Amino acid sequence: MKRRWTIVIGLGACLLMAGAAGVGLDWADRAYPPPLEAAEVTSREVLDANGELLRAFATPQGRWRLSTIIDQVDPRFVRMLVAYEDRRFYDHGGIDVIAIGRAAWQLVTHGRIVSGASTLSMQVARLIEPRANRSFSAKILQVARAMQIERRLSKRQILDLYLTHAPYGGNLEGVRAASLAYFGKEPRRLSVSEAALLVALPQSPESRRPDRHRVAAFLARERVLARPAVADVTGPGEAQLAANEPLPSHRKQLPAYAAHLAEAAIRKQPETHRFQTTLRRSVQQGLETVASDAARRLPPKVSVAMLMADITTGEIIGEVGSADYFDAGRSGWVDMTRASRSPGSTLKPFIYGLAFEQGLVSQQTIIEDRPADFFGYRPKNFDMTYQGDVTVRQALQLSLNVPAIRLLDAVGPSRLMLRLRRAEVKLALPPTEAPGLAIGLGGVGVTLKDLVQGYAALANRGQPIRLGDGVQEQPGQIEGSAILEQQAIWNVADILAGVVPPQGSRKLGIAYKTGTSYGYRDAWSIGFDGRHVLGVWVGRPDNGAVPGIAGYQTAAPILFEAFSRSSVGITPLPAAPAGVARVAQVDLPVSQRRFSLTANGLVSANTREPAPQIIYPPEGAKVDLGARSGEALPLVLKLQGGRAPFRWLANGQPLDQLSRLRTSQWQPDGAGYSTLTVIDAAGRAASVRFFVE
Repeated sequence: MKRRWTIVIGLGACLLMAGAAGVGLDWADRAYPPPLEAAEVTSREVLDANGELLRAFATPQGRWRLSTIIDQVDPRFVRMLVAYEDRRFYDHGGIDVIAIGRAAWQLVTHGRIVSGASTLSMQVARLIEPRANRSFSAKILQVARAMQIERRLSKRQILDLYLTHAPYGGNLEGVRAASLAYFGKEPRRLSVSEAALLVALPQSPESRRPDRHRVAAFLARERVLARPAVADVTGPGEAQLAANEPLPSHRKQLPAYAAHLAEAAIRKQPETHRFQTTLRRSVQQGLETVASDAARRLPPKVSVAMLMADITTGEIIGEVGSADYFDAGRSGWVDMTRASRSPGSTLKPFIYGLAFEQGLVSQQTIIEDRPADFFGYRPKNFDMTYQGDVTVRQALQLSLNVPAIRLLDAVGPSRLMLRLRRAEVKLALPPTEAPGLAIGLGGVGVTLKDLVQGYAALANRGQPIRLGDGVQEQPGQIEGSAILEQQAIWNVADILAGVVPPQGSRKLGIAYKTGTSYGYRDAWSIGFDGRHVLGVWVGRPDNGAVPGIAGYQTAAPILFEAFSRSSVGITPLPAAPAGVARVAQVDLPVSQRRFSLTANGLVSANTREPAPQIIYPPEGAKVDLGARSGEALPLVLKLQGGRAPFRWLANGQPLDQLSRLRTSQWQPDGAGYSTLTVIDAAGRAASVRFFVE
C-alpha cells in the first residue's frame, strides 16, 4: 500500500512539473541544459555511391549506433511506434498529462501498474542521459529533460533521436542497426511483422531478444499488434497475418565491405562520421565474394586484389585490397591495390599501340619470334619455346616476349614511359636506371590502381582519366593529349578481344591481357568492355615466389568470374573508327608485310611520315559544285602526310582504286552532307564531313 501511494505521489509530482513549466522556469533551463551533445556520438559509417552502408565502426563504448533520421525509416513503422508508445506525441510538450492521470487512477484502482505514462520525449531524455537507478528523483529529472528537449527540438528531431538511440539488445542501438542485425536490411521497407517487433523490443531489449528469448519476443510482438491504435495503422487483417510470421532466429553481421578503404577513410578524417565513396555495394560484394572463393583454392600466404572502375567517370566502383582483411596468414591488412609490383607482360598492349600508331605494323604483319640479342639483352618466352614467323595479332594474343621487345626497340622505351605518363601512370624504375627494354616484360614497378588507370585510357578511346574512390583520390578527366591515336587503340582492343577465355570460363565480349612477373611472384589479368575496366592481381604480399601461378591460368579465371558476378553487365566494345578495319596480309603495302630491322638497327620501312590529314575539302565546309542544277562538277581531294598508297572512301564506299598521289577526284551523287575518309598504307585514317551544294 505504501509503495502504491509513493508511485501516485510521484505521478502527481510529474503533473506539478508540467504546471510549473507553464509558469516558466527559464532560468533553470538555461542553467542546466540537456546534454544533447552526447546524442551526437554515433558509429562512423562508410557509404557507397548510393548511400548504402559499406562498413560501420562501433562507438568508443562498443555500441553499434547508426545515425538515423525519420526519412530513412518505413513511414508505417513510425506511425506504429507513435500509436503504441505515445499516441498524443504530436500534441503534448514532453509530458502526457492524460496518460499520467490514467496511470495514477489505474494504479489506485487495480493495486498495480497497468500502463505507463512515459512519452517518447521522456524516453529520449533517458536514452541520452541514462541513470543507474530508477528512483523518483531520476524520473523527475527525466520529465524536466523531456520538457527541455521539446523546447529545443522539433518533433521530427525528437523522433530522429529515438530512432538512433533506442536499445535493441546487446550492443545494438537504433532502428537501423536492429533492422540490419535481425532482418539483414535497412529499415526503409518493413513488413508489418518486422515493424511490430522493432516497436516492441526497446521496452525490454535484453529479455525480448528474438535470437535468445523467442517466446518473449513473440508475445511482445503480439501485444503490439493487438493494440487497437496499432491495428488502425496496419489495416484490417494485417495484424493477424503478421502475428503468424516467423521471428528472426539469429543476429546477422552488419555490412562489412571495403575494409581497406574504410580504414583509410577514418585515418584520413578521424572526426568525420559519414564517408561517401564512389564504390557500389553490389559490385563490391560480388568482387569480395570472388576474391574470398579464389583464395581458398590458392596456396597459403597467397592473396588476391581487384579494382574495377567506370571509364566514363573515373569512379572506382569496386576495390578489394586482399582476399580477407583479417587473415594474418595472407597479410590481409596490406592493401595490394596500392603496392608496387612487377607488371609482367601487361604493358605489351601499349607497346603494340605505339607500333600501330607509327605505322610500323598492321595486325597481319609478319614478325619473328626467334632468339634475339638486343645489345646483351636476350628475352625469352614464358614457356622457353619460339613460334617462328607469326602475325602481330598472334604475337600479342599469345603474349610472345621477343616480338614485343622487337617493337619496343623500334618505338623506344622512353616513348612508352612518356605515353603512360599522360595517363598519370607512375612506373618505378630501379634507382639511377634509365628506361630500358626490360620494362616491356615487367622490369619496372607499378601498382594495380595505376595499371588499371592506364587500361582505362585504352578503354576510353585514348582519353586519360584519373581513377578515384572518393576517399583516397577523386576521379576526373586528365587534361592533355590522348595516350594513343584511336586507330591504334582499336587495333589493340580488337586483338585483345580475340584472346581465348581461360579454361572453364565463357566468352564475355571483353578485351583482356594477362601477365606473370619474373620468378612467379605476380599473376595479373586486366580486362575491359565498353564501360568498365577490371584488374586482378594474385601473389604473396611479402613478394615471395609462388611456383605455378601465371596470369592466364591463375588470374584470368578470377577476372572472368569477377566480371560475371560484379552485376554491372557487359557493354559492347566501341566500333572501329571511320576508315579503320583489319586488312588482309595480301592487301598490305609491301613495307608492312613483314617487320624487320636493318643492320644498323633502323626499321627497314620509312615510318617518319606523319598521319594523313585531309586539307581539302576542310571539315564543315560548304562546297558549291552545282549539284542543285543536276550537273555537279567533280570534287578535288587533297591531303597531306600519310604513306602511299591511299584508299579513299566516300560515305563509307571505297573509290575505284588505290592512289599513290596526294590529290584525287570524287564525283558526288548530289547535294547534301557527305563524309570523306582516307586510309594510308599504315592503316591510319582521317575523315571530314562537309556539305555539297
